[in-house]
Amino acid sequence: QVQLVESGGGLVQAGGSLRLACAASGRAFSTLNMGWFHQAPGKEREFIAAIGRSGVTTYYADSVKGRFTISRDNAKNTVILQMNNLKPEDTAVYYCAASLAGLGLSNYPRDYDYWGQGTQVTVSS
Repeated sequence: QVQLVESGGGLVQAGGSLRLACAASGRAFSTLNMGWFHQAPGKEREFIAAIGRSGVTTYYADSVKGRFTISRDNAKNTVILQMNNLKPEDTAVYYCAASLAGLGLSNYPRDYDYWGQGTQVTVSS
């Protein structure tokens, strides 16, 4: 079992920044690929970014490239999503996810085995 707890959400004006953190416990963190997704009301859960076990490999949705950065600290069992130049369309609940899979990084929710409870991000125009 893996437990994931997100933090750092909130209300910010368009153009502002937020830093989301996800703390993991219950399994060796360095064995997990990690991802961030978001879900707006009435919409499906969407991929934002993923990072490989060592932190070297990353993968981003086109909508956030150049604005968001995913990173991880395996010593602290934490994955970070730095969000800059936020837009109103970024408003959603943001979820941290962990994958046990040994393959490459995935943008499909079905490929992730564990999920956090989510943190709300609201961007005002």
